Amino acid sequence: MKIGLVDSGIGLLAAAAAVREARGDVELVLASDPEGMPWGPRSAEDVTRRALACARAAAEEDLDALIVACNTATVHALPALRAAFEPGLPVIGTVPAIKPAAAEHRAVAIWATPATTGSAYQRGLIADFGNGARVTEVPCPGLADAVQRADTDAVRAAVDAAAALTPPDVTGVVLGCTHYELVAGRIAAAVPDAELYGSAHAVAAQALRRIGATGVTPVGPTGAVTVILGGHRAAALPAAALAYPEGAALKRDSRHNLRKMGAPLPSA
Repeated sequence: MKIGLVDSGIGLLAAAAAVREARGDVELVLASDPEGMPWGPRSAEDVTRRALACARAAAEEDLDALIVACNTATVHALPALRAAFEPGLPVIGTVPAIKPAAAEHRAVAIWATPATTGSAYQRGLIADFGNGARVTEVPCPGLADAVQRADTDAVRAAVDAAAALTPPDVTGVVLGCTHYELVAGRIAAAVPDAELYGSAHAVAAQALRRIGATGVTPVGPTGAVTVILGGHRAAALPAAALAYPEGAALKRDSRHNLRKMGAPLPSA
């Protein structure tokens, strides 16, 4: 079984690690667009083009499921991705975990990129799943970029700035960007009285359900990891990915895919 993951950068590591944790035998195909990262400030049309290019490169690997491991791409490109690949290839999007957070807490904060904060999409999720909780939208400028670069000083500064905007009575924080899950420990330290809610494990579980791969991992070798950067060139995991436990764990199983992949992405 093989699952592909698409993101602008290394934010897909969280969902990839969650898949690996649930089913170690599943092969992973990680397709990202580091030269075009971040996708947040780009137009919906550009994000869709880039997500489709990454997805097509990954799909050449005969996937059983495709995870859109990016909130921005889910907002803008999920309909196009499903139109392109389903029903033959299940496509699973990533939605901020507002529903479980609001079910358990009366004061919730959503940490997200500036482009997502205040968007009609996020406001719609709050209206649909806020459950009467007081929800504060907290923009986190620069945090995803800092995570992508594994710049610990920049991560610390961006997290501290977001924590300062988070009301002190908040007891649940939704991580509205997949990159943020890679620095969950730093965020938890900045908002010590709040419980964090990410999407990686729920997305991984949904992908495995869609392909009937739930249950105990069979005895045997761990599934390989194939890395595709920019939609057309094979690569090892980016160096920044190895700064995080999720990336370091996947490195043990990574391999080069030597076949050229699809067409190049649009120029940045």
